[in-house]
This record gives sequence, C-alpha cells and structure tokens, in this order.
Amino acid sequence: MSPGASPAPPAAGADGGEALVVPARARPAGSGRPAEPAQRYPRPVVTELRLSAFGPHRSAVFPLGPLTLFAGPSGSGKSQALAAYEALAGLGSGATLEEAFPDPRARIPDRAVPDAQRRRGFRLGCTVDGPVGPVRLDLAVQAEPTLRIVGERLSLDGQILLATALRDPGRRSVQAAWLTGGAVGVTRAPLPDDRLGTALLPLRVAGSTAGQRQVLAAAEQVVVALRAVFPCDPRPDRMRAAVPPGEGRLLGDCANLADVLRRTRSECGTRHALLAEAARTGCAGSVAGLDVRAPAGGPVEAVLDRGPGRPATELARLGAGELRFLALALVLLTGPGVLAMDPAAELLSARQALTVLADGFDRGLDGRQSAELLRLALLSCGRGHIRLVAAVGEGTAAAARDLPGVAMVDLRA
Repeated sequence: MSPGASPAPPAAGADGGEALVVPARARPAGSGRPAEPAQRYPRPVVTELRLSAFGPHRSAVFPLGPLTLFAGPSGSGKSQALAAYEALAGLGSGATLEEAFPDPRARIPDRAVPDAQRRRGFRLGCTVDGPVGPVRLDLAVQAEPTLRIVGERLSLDGQILLATALRDPGRRSVQAAWLTGGAVGVTRAPLPDDRLGTALLPLRVAGSTAGQRQVLAAAEQVVVALRAVFPCDPRPDRMRAAVPPGEGRLLGDCANLADVLRRTRSECGTRHALLAEAARTGCAGSVAGLDVRAPAGGPVEAVLDRGPGRPATELARLGAGELRFLALALVLLTGPGVLAMDPAAELLSARQALTVLADGFDRGLDGRQSAELLRLALLSCGRGHIRLVAAVGEGTAAAARDLPGVAMVDLRA
C-alpha cells in the first residue's frame, strides 16, 4: 500500500489491545542539532513532531526545543509541519476532525495512490514530555472517501495505554482499548471516529486502578500541552481599523490589537513598557511610547506616541511590517491571560508552558525587525513559560543558525 493510502487497521498488541504500526524513526536530512538535551520537564511540552506520511513529509521526526525555527525553500514543507502541529493542538482541545483539517486532501502525501477501496489518508504524531515522562501520541487519519480517525495510539515507555482501530466502516465509531490493570487488564468501548480519543479519556476513565491512573496521567499531560498552543498569524489589513472595546484578549489574526494595548496599558505596565521599548526598534521614526484613544462607549484606536510637541501616529498609518512586528512582539511578551486561548483549567498557569505557532514569522519584516523579534523570542523562551515554533525565511534562518538556544530544522525541497 502506498504511504498515502488509507492507513491499515492497527495490529493486535501483546496485551490484547490494538497497536498502531508506526514507521521506523528517521530524521529529515539537515535537521540540525538536537532541539534539547535529555531532561525531565516540570511542565508538559511537545518535544517532538512526527509526520509519518503528511503532505511532502514521510517518516520525518522533528525535535522541538523552546525556540524552534523551520527553514527551507518554498515547497519544502515548513507550513505543512506547522499545520500538523496546529491540527494536533485543535484535536487536543476538543475540535472535530473537520475543524482541525478543513482541507484534508491537502494533507495527503504527495503522489499517494488510493488502495482497492479508494482510501487515502495521512499519519502524524507527537511526543509530549512532562512529569509523567515522554508520552507518544500517534494518529492515522483517513481523508478519502470519508474523513475519519482509523487508528490512534497513546504509549509511554513502550507500553500501550490507549489504542483504537476502525473495525466496522459502516459505523461512525472506532473500537478503543485502554489499560485498566488488575483483573480486567484492558477496557474496551467504542469512541467517536471524528475526535481524538486521548482527549476523551478523562471523561471515560474513573481512575480507580493503578493502570487507569497511569492512563489518565498520560492523557492529561498530552491534553495540557496541546491546549496550551496559540497559532498566530497577524493580518495587517485587519489591524488598521479602530475596534470596539472588549475583553482585551488577542485574537490569532491580531485584528483587535488596539483593544489589547488598552488592556496592557492599564493592567500590566511592565509588559506595556517592554513592548514600547521594542517598538522603538521595530517602528520607523522616534517612538516615545504606545498609547490608545478610547472615548467613552466608542471604538478603541492605538497610536504611537512620538514625543512632546509631535503628533501621534495612528496604527492605521503604519506599514504592514510594523504592524506584524508589534503584534508578534506583544505575543512574545504576554501569556495565556492576554491571548484568546483556552488552556487546561485543571492545571495552574504557572505549571503550563505556552507554545506560539507562527507560520511566516518574519514575513514582511526587514532585518532589524526580524533581529529584534528573535531577541525577544530568545529572552521569553529562555524563561521556560513560552515556547516558539515558527517558519522563517532564509535571512532570519542564516542569522539564527549559530545562536545558542535556537533549534534549527532545515528542510530540503
């Protein structure tokens, strides 16, 4: 069967459950030095992305560090890698397959040939490290003729904790088996074929046996890491207009930047001052600070304070690169409380690490702006509460390759 054909049903595991057949571990050519040394992580984080058969990637393993940059020519798969990470994050947050993969055919491996039942699909997975240890999640998805999960495996130290398999194509469910321990050994039950089984386990497993508690701990570690992801792609065309006052939580396209600046100015003077300092580097002309105009009941407009005796400059008048720079700098200097995301409520924010996904991180930026964002990223990621996975152009990649603290993933077309 071709790599892009619908994944075969999982094989039976030694414990009587099901186990996905995962391709042998392989690293992409030119993947660079390891992202992080071996260690135990106090916060759940994704330390590895696996694309067994996804877009242009086959048997690819990408180590992820606190600051990971994907580089390579157009068509090498940078955006596909970030899209895979974003889709896993969505599934971990409870999204359906259709929500996580709005265009599933675009994820089928290149030149994939359908099998005898006209099925094609893709495979992806990740490793989430944390207090439990490195937990592996592997997923097989059928994209054609019907979008559905046909196999999922959650494992720790080689032991399968959860496995699912599509047994009856006529039913919109998969047969799941998870570790129970004790006299029962394994519990079997159907799960929906359009949602991540790992994310459903906390609702299905009681935690009354040692085996169940191990399954819950591993599943919750994966869910916590995947929910703490903020995909960010600032859209300057949406950031220029004044916005109505709201919660002050930054959207993924950063269209409500002005409202967020209103909030940071009043609630977090330190972060607001750091952002204003970054604006002095990333914005043309003199910058004395960042201010907002917010008439009572009216829309909020952000401006650059040009100093005494000089008129302020509305953000609507700034260049696209300046707007993207300000938005990305704000993301790197803030956290889940300021970003429009829904981290796991069962774990204190201090015990979670936010991961920012940024495709085209340096798009539309000049060298000075890119260098300042890279500096901010190194500072923020070095503290351990924020991680960054981004796709960058060759200019930024060349500047970052020899910087300590940067994990480079060099792709080849």
